[in-house]
Amino acid sequence: MSESRTPVKTSYPITDKVREAMEISLRGVEELLPEADWLQKLAKSEATGVPLRIKLGLDPTAPDIHIGHTVVLNKMRQLQDLGHQVIFLIGDFTSMIGDPSGRNSTRPPLTAEQIKANAETYYAQAKLVLDPARTEIRYNSEWSDPLGARGMIQLAAKYTVARMMERDDFTKRFAAQTPISVHEFLYPLMQGYDSVALKSDIELGGTDQKFNLLMGRHLQQEYGQEPQCILTMPLLEGLDGVEKMSKSKNNYVGISEPANSMFAKILSISDEQMWKWFKLLSFKSLAEIASLRAEVEGGRNPKDAKVMLAKEITTRFHDAASADAAEADFNNRARGGIPDDIPEVSLSGAPMMIGKVLLGANLVASGGEATRMIEQGGVKIDGATISDKGLKLEAGTFVAQVGKRKFARVTLG
Repeated sequence: MSESRTPVKTSYPITDKVREAMEISLRGVEELLPEADWLQKLAKSEATGVPLRIKLGLDPTAPDIHIGHTVVLNKMRQLQDLGHQVIFLIGDFTSMIGDPSGRNSTRPPLTAEQIKANAETYYAQAKLVLDPARTEIRYNSEWSDPLGARGMIQLAAKYTVARMMERDDFTKRFAAQTPISVHEFLYPLMQGYDSVALKSDIELGGTDQKFNLLMGRHLQQEYGQEPQCILTMPLLEGLDGVEKMSKSKNNYVGISEPANSMFAKILSISDEQMWKWFKLLSFKSLAEIASLRAEVEGGRNPKDAKVMLAKEITTRFHDAASADAAEADFNNRARGGIPDDIPEVSLSGAPMMIGKVLLGANLVASGGEATRMIEQGGVKIDGATISDKGLKLEAGTFVAQVGKRKFARVTLG
């Protein structure tokens, strides 16, 4: 029988600083596995002065991110602030396979040009959260391309089909007789091999990535390395407080959207939901958040806390002056005022039906939405609520408003 490939571990002292780092590591996480191993990695790092290697692998399948995506990035920033090194891994090789995680069909692969463009845009946005000085950008084609056919076969020999079929999405697709391509088995193997190539100490991901993250642990042991720990973060519910934040569900806050819109959207979440957002999105300490929550439970207006959260996040993705201006704009709107900076639109064809005016000013997406908003009392012209769906507007300049946040200064000729 061959000797174990797992390196012999040395036990390092658990100091107060290590315990504090562990508390920060556990903040808001879904799972940290195994906790005892991570505690020892933190202790080893403190004792030796060698930063730990924090891996996040991203397949750049879409170029834009919302604040739900930043939950994992925030955790990485917390670990960076403890002195550790983040590896921002662009899956340019694995993107050509297509990650089957959570899917009931094969994901179409991306072209090299799409991958490059998406990766550049994604990192430009991620830099708003991460510390670039402690961020190493890598592409997994660096070691995946040289692996070649021989290396791929040798890698595939280190895992069984039975174990691969334990993955939930594969199990469901097999039971439903939905096709599973052989190349899809290569995806978790290649993601796990990334951990071998990078010698990562911990890999972060969403809860849907757990199987792939554990693959990294397995393969590191196979290659004689100390296995990485895995850390999964919960999914952030969107503005509705129910569904996962998603652009398709229109319950998201985009990190590149205007400061005024970002601030107002965050102010719209529920008082209870606010505390989860604080835990997952704020850089305030847990002690500060607990103190603030105690003040609110003691009678302080919860809106005060929500404004703090909205200003912190808006400042992060814009700047402090923009956050202050967004707060002033929000307060002005709350008093029924008109924002200073609203779109100006010129239309011709007076007299014009109100629905057509709203459509032409990009305040509604369809005539049906215009009718519905009028029926709900959500349309104003120069501050006066409109109830007549058949209203025709004469030539002139006026401010049209739909809902609380959509305005346009319309010149109708």
